[in-house]
Amino acid sequence: MADGVGQDDRISLIQSDIWIGFPRAEQVLDRLQSLIEAPRQTRMPGLLVHGASGIGKTMIARNLSRRYAPEYDPMAGVTHTPLLLLQAPPAPDERRFYLHILAAVGAPATAIAVRSQNVASLEVRVIALLRDLGLRMIMIDEVHNLLAGTHREQRRFLNVLRYLSNELEVSLVCFGVSEAVDAIRGDVQLARRLDEHHLPNWRDDSEFSNMIQTLIAAMPLEKKSNLKVKSLRQILALTGGITSRVFSLVKDLAIDAIRSGEECITDDAVANWSPLWSRYAPVQRRLEQAGV
Repeated sequence: MADGVGQDDRISLIQSDIWIGFPRAEQVLDRLQSLIEAPRQTRMPGLLVHGASGIGKTMIARNLSRRYAPEYDPMAGVTHTPLLLLQAPPAPDERRFYLHILAAVGAPATAIAVRSQNVASLEVRVIALLRDLGLRMIMIDEVHNLLAGTHREQRRFLNVLRYLSNELEVSLVCFGVSEAVDAIRGDVQLARRLDEHHLPNWRDDSEFSNMIQTLIAAMPLEKKSNLKVKSLRQILALTGGITSRVFSLVKDLAIDAIRSGEECITDDAVANWSPLWSRYAPVQRRLEQAGV
């Protein structure tokens, strides 16, 4: 056992969310931290972080959200919430978005009285609640969901985001796939205040090598894994340079290493790796043929 932790506990640890502070993620976090700590002004600066699905945008957003978690002030009897992380609704619907905000801050958004309110009333209530929270930043994840709406609906939704930022004097940060960039640029005023930061897919370079080594070192294995360059390139090829796929593959290899007793990720393991679902497909077919 590694550090006195049992096999099942180590596997559970691997399967949980793991934060790896590699440079490209820390660069974005540093920029976000400077935004959330910036003094209030009429037109607050913001950021649009975009890249392929699974490249690590949500991971970064959740990490910053944990850093600036709500804190209750017993003396004042209020909860300070410097950062509000929201997922964009499946379509650019103002009413649904305001209800999401109310739910996120713990307001009784499901009450009949709230559901029956018109958009203008919801807007007034949301603004009042968010102002009382001492908000400094609104982060919208999956902002590319706005592409599901018509051009008019997209513009109205972007107007809402810009209005909230202006009215509350908070920084606005959006995360989405690169296809959403053109939609954001459709609102010239909003685009002017949102710097763009692209997260590219990983490439065969030292940055990727360092990230892989850091990730493997974070796995609770008893032995050190020493992979050759060929294996690192194999991992890159298998995952397409997508962060979530890299994490899933390395976690899968680490779990196999624990269960097999190898206790390290080997070059042979990388060479012979296959997705979990494909390993059981032949077994399932044989069971079906046998009538089991």
